[in-house]
Amino acid sequence: MTSPTPTTSPKLPLVPGDFETLIDGLELAARGDTGFNYYSVRGELTSSLPYRDLRDQAVSLGRRLAGMGLPVGARVALVAETTPDFHRFFFACQYAGLVPVPVPLPINLGGKEGYLRHVRTMVQAAGASAAVASDDLADMLREATDGLALALVGAPGDFDALPESGALRPFGKDDPCYIQYSSGSTSDPKGVMVSQLSATSNARAIITDGLDVRGGDRCTSWLPLYHDMGLVGFCIAPLLSQLSVDYLSTPDFARRSLIWLTLISENRGTLAFSPTFGYDLCVRRASGGAGAKASFDLSSWRVAGIGGDMVRADVLNRFADQFGQHGFKRSAFTPSYGLAESTLAVSFAPLDEEFETDTIDLREYESTGRAVQASPDAREDHTRAFVVCGHPMSGHDLQIRDEAGNQLPHRRVGRLMMKGPSVTEGYFDNPEATAAARSADGWFDTGDLAYTIESGVVLTGRLKDLIICNGRNIWPQDIEWAVEESLEGVRSGDVAAFSVDGADGDEAVVTVVQCRLRDPDEREALRQAVAAVVRNSAGVDCAVVLAPHRSLPMTSSGKLSRAATKVRYLAGVYTAVPDSAPVTAQAGA
Repeated sequence: MTSPTPTTSPKLPLVPGDFETLIDGLELAARGDTGFNYYSVRGELTSSLPYRDLRDQAVSLGRRLAGMGLPVGARVALVAETTPDFHRFFFACQYAGLVPVPVPLPINLGGKEGYLRHVRTMVQAAGASAAVASDDLADMLREATDGLALALVGAPGDFDALPESGALRPFGKDDPCYIQYSSGSTSDPKGVMVSQLSATSNARAIITDGLDVRGGDRCTSWLPLYHDMGLVGFCIAPLLSQLSVDYLSTPDFARRSLIWLTLISENRGTLAFSPTFGYDLCVRRASGGAGAKASFDLSSWRVAGIGGDMVRADVLNRFADQFGQHGFKRSAFTPSYGLAESTLAVSFAPLDEEFETDTIDLREYESTGRAVQASPDAREDHTRAFVVCGHPMSGHDLQIRDEAGNQLPHRRVGRLMMKGPSVTEGYFDNPEATAAARSADGWFDTGDLAYTIESGVVLTGRLKDLIICNGRNIWPQDIEWAVEESLEGVRSGDVAAFSVDGADGDEAVVTVVQCRLRDPDEREALRQAVAAVVRNSAGVDCAVVLAPHRSLPMTSSGKLSRAATKVRYLAGVYTAVPDSAPVTAQAGA
């Protein structure tokens, strides 16, 4: 009977991330008893992969891959399902001198045709020479790559049938490691080139600075392995610190999110991360009756990380209130900031402390761009609370700059720039995008807006998403959250807000809401209610779009894609019903 790998290896003292390559880390971890464990939607262990077995299988497969005759550095696309096959192919590429390119699963990407286009575009952008998917998805992968000049496209068995004839060509410390396509990559994918140095440096900083990994730690994850938080945070970093990981697949988490908490409880997990929406989903499932009979013991969970999207204090508070009775500690929450261009992590809030919020005067920000602390007696609708994401990790640095490139002082919102050993050298085969992202003095532009205070960096949103209306700066997430929280039946992820060129040449606001209602009167009532909420919360009129259920595009990591929603709106996919401010969609807006 299969058993999960143990939490500790008595004969192997903990070595927290002191490696130059991924192979160095795997070779050491293979001397112990820990490894990866895979669970079903019912929380049943389906397979276990100790690091020693992963090492042996990766070496064998690496010889088969090396025997294909592909040059060192050739790319191999891997459809990144949460299975042992993904892990052995990923590490086999490291031994064979081939660069793995994780690509997403066919979820949240606009149906089968949208997924096929997405994968084909990504495989072409990476210049992949081979591609592999599970038995269930291999035919779809073959269809997506039909006509492309790949040496082999197929299921794991097709590659296992190759002769074990090649010599291993393991990557060295100055070599590439993998290519990471960001979750927002769709029609114009940008592949982040991650080197061995970037991967090991970031993992080391996560292990030591961010999480203070120690003996007895155990990871639990539902995060997708094609996303940086899942791949680096819950594959590479645990392996480089010899920790066991308990996996639940992303689709299974979406179906039964409380199984994530069950695994933490039963296996005494200590480290688990999620974007805010994952915590929100758990609260909704538990409060909706799914958790009525659940019996969790979450007292072992010492780092409940949050990253991958804007951190919402209200969701964290609801989670702590809901699961405090099950042993969850509010001080376990650890807000962080990161992005694929920095491999993963950039900053962490302090451990074992309740997360900090900074409440600013919203009117002051909208008119001046300054994040001035709100007075204690300020009206709630005139303030905005942000979660502080701590200081950058060792060897990494952040700056806030204005449009002219000048560094800004504390409490001035501007472009967030970064430097450090984890930062990418650039985008694969895309010198224009690489040059555009780097300043003349070598700092990398994250594309995020932020400000700093004494206790750390505060993220306010993506620069490209900022709505500027009548001289005011408006965060789209404030509109979205206000609608979600104010109107019954509107769920998290149901709303997208953005601006377009209006008929008078000024920016006009559009709010798209997924609607499950069919009755015309109920739909009209919802439309008017959305318009009223936006007017009251943000002080602007907007065009309201009631979009069909499941029609809002998502990124591969499961987040709402405002940019893709805007593209669909401008293309006429959605039809707006204007409130008091008609909007004319113009090409190129």
